[in-house]
Amino acid sequence: MAWFSWGKYGMSILRGCNDDDAVDEYVPGGTITKAQFRAVLNAAALVLPDGAGVVLGAKILKTPLKQKVAGIEFAQNLLPILEETGKRLFLLGSKPGIAEAAAEKMLQKHPKLCICGTMDGYFKEDSEAVRRINEAQADVVYVCLGAPKQENFMHAHTADLKVKLMIGLGGTLDGIAGTVKRAPRWMIRLQLEWLYRLIKEPRRLGRMMRLPKFVFAAIKMRMKG
Repeated sequence: MAWFSWGKYGMSILRGCNDDDAVDEYVPGGTITKAQFRAVLNAAALVLPDGAGVVLGAKILKTPLKQKVAGIEFAQNLLPILEETGKRLFLLGSKPGIAEAAAEKMLQKHPKLCICGTMDGYFKEDSEAVRRINEAQADVVYVCLGAPKQENFMHAHTADLKVKLMIGLGGTLDGIAGTVKRAPRWMIRLQLEWLYRLIKEPRRLGRMMRLPKFVFAAIKMRMKG
């Protein structure tokens, strides 16, 4: 089984950090150290950059990435493939009712898509989620629990889950369900999606203020060589 993760904090940056570098504050949620989070990310089959900051950081470190890859776009582009191949998809995460709403939107565009189950992200025990996914006989799971919870969940239950692929997708279900609107295309094209989200959700200001520190950490690492 493989699992993917979308990194707003960037695999390139985390790979380059030494354990004595003071960048623990960049780990989302603050519940694990950056060394632990780095190990979890590096265990994934593939990590894609869903954030302009990661792309910029990689450029600063002279390990440029081709482009930002938004999780919601990857998830939506995968649906016709799952529909065509008959693979079973399980939707895990977000608030109650969101996964079901997202499933309805998916089926409107892909009527032959097999969505074998849904579950919100407010479960108390991982074992309950593992049981329901296995009982649904899922092939693919969209894990939308937010970082670092989704990465920890996928990493911890690689052996427990009888699925072929898990993908950590953050708020993708909210986007597909329509409860959270994406930025206009011109803002996405200009790498300004973060600004749109800040305008829509001012409470994100504190979180956004970490981005300059992230960039400065990349510059510091480049100077160290």
